Amino acid sequence: MAKLIVTEFVTLDGVMEAPGGEPSHPHSGWVFDYAGPEHEKYKMEETLEAESQLIGRVTYESFVGAWPQRKGPFADHFNSMKKYVVSSTLPEPLEWENSTLVKGDVATEVAKLKEREEGPILVAGSCTLVHTLIENDLVDELKLMVFPTIVGGGKRVFPESGLKKGFKLADSQTFSTGVIANSYERA
Repeated sequence: MAKLIVTEFVTLDGVMEAPGGEPSHPHSGWVFDYAGPEHEKYKMEETLEAESQLIGRVTYESFVGAWPQRKGPFADHFNSMKKYVVSSTLPEPLEWENSTLVKGDVATEVAKLKEREEGPILVAGSCTLVHTLIENDLVDELKLMVFPTIVGGGKRVFPESGLKKGFKLADSQTFSTGVIANSYERA
């Protein structure tokens, strides 16, 4: 059974929206104020350990616009990974190597995917999908890179569902830029 890992860049005020320059947010690209070799190494190790990605449509479309044309060890692995795209509106996945469309009830289909796959499945971005996964107890681990900035609003990692979910700290790493990478496992 595969471990489902939600990995997010997040601000001190809990925002996950537009870390990499997406035009949807007034403070888009906030990650780049702190990014450096330490972060790249951390993300490289995390990505190399994973076998596949689970992505919501909006994040998928954003990634398709950025990653297929990139080269290098990270990009090559990222592009070649299996990608499961959750969408009720896409008739077929866009042109990106190893992409499969996930249709039907998200919770049911992701539970089946976790049973089928063996290696870790990464979920990055994908706010709506992440909320669904959290609400349905499908997340095995949360990896949050917390950036020492506030952006005053935007999409947040955690749903406002009123549900209580227990996690325990599994690992913590502080970078010289003040970014803290915390890993939490489901309790």
